[in-house]
Amino acid sequence: MTKGRSTTVWVLSALLAALYLFTGGTKLAGMQMAVEEFARYGYPDWFRLAVGAAEVTGAVLLLVPRAALYGAIMLSVVMIGATVTHLTHQEAPNAVVPIVLLVLLAFVAASRRETAVPARA
Repeated sequence: MTKGRSTTVWVLSALLAALYLFTGGTKLAGMQMAVEEFARYGYPDWFRLAVGAAEVTGAVLLLVPRAALYGAIMLSVVMIGATVTHLTHQEAPNAVVPIVLLVLLAFVAASRRETAVPARA
């Protein structure tokens, strides 16, 4: 990976990590906005906590180069779920943000693929 690309991946990973630490934290802390949003979509409260935990865990993993691929995959699953939620509730414009984040996570995942801890056979 070139130095410029490496810097881009680090900056993008840090920005995404900050975003997901914040959004995951609001869900885990039970902030009113997060509680109301999950209730509006008909999701149980435990699901809000699970999504928040996945976001915080994924954010931390993004900051560890050997684990960033797995963090990006975890967060991508969350973004796919967010996209499906918005689309099934006829909120297509709201699906744009998770789709953009999904593309950015895919870039991080592809860039960190070489440094990821290999799976054991």
